[in-house]
Amino acid sequence: MLLAIEQGNTNTLFAVHDGANWIAQWRAATDSSRTADEYAVWLSQLLNMAGLQFGVLDACIISSVVPQSIFNLRNLSRRYFHVEPLVIGENAELGIPVRITKPAEAGADRLVNAIGAHIVYPGDLIVIDSGTATTFDVVAADGGLEGCAIAPGINLSMEALHTAAAKLPRVAIQRPEHVVGKDTVEAMQAGVFWGYIALIEGLVARIKAEWGRPMTVIGTGGVASLFHGATSAIDHFDPDLTIRGMLEIHRRNPAKA
Repeated sequence: MLLAIEQGNTNTLFAVHDGANWIAQWRAATDSSRTADEYAVWLSQLLNMAGLQFGVLDACIISSVVPQSIFNLRNLSRRYFHVEPLVIGENAELGIPVRITKPAEAGADRLVNAIGAHIVYPGDLIVIDSGTATTFDVVAADGGLEGCAIAPGINLSMEALHTAAAKLPRVAIQRPEHVVGKDTVEAMQAGVFWGYIALIEGLVARIKAEWGRPMTVIGTGGVASLFHGATSAIDHFDPDLTIRGMLEIHRRNPAKA
């Protein structure tokens, strides 16, 4: 019974896999100061609600882009599950080449996404992960991570407008009907949403032109569903890409797991 912990800058996902299926998933706001004991109190309640308990968890894998949280997540696994966790970027063998100038700089989320995409989709890929940042990873047909383009996430851009411009309000991200808004809220929503669609379409087109071979584009991440149906630049939307990649890495490390 595997507990996968996927921590982004905004949210942290806890998912349980029973060897055949994902049977439970929960999300919490990412807080780098949260201790192992605080995680345990919160997680124990959710496990009980799902008819589970700490004793059934006999493996743990951690993917985090928040380095200061890894210590507490590792202690959670050691203290409450009595297992040494696999940590992406530390003690987990990935089984793919990382062909960037400084491989250590590749975020855990990008590495996991590359594997999660490669095992399902053939050929050369662009993996777009929409979260706090929007990343465009190029994954070669052999699974190798070739490089990336990184842009601010859509929520970050909307928050920046509100913070930096005194008269602009904080508004929710949603798909507006028109590109030209009739009031301030509509104008902000149109500019940010359709601006991001143009960002996606433009970067995908430029990456494909630079790559020079056919590529399949995969969309994933917390806000990827916003773009579903708004652009033909994304071929597949795959919300399970990250945890699929984590499960595959767990399977590639049987001795350590």
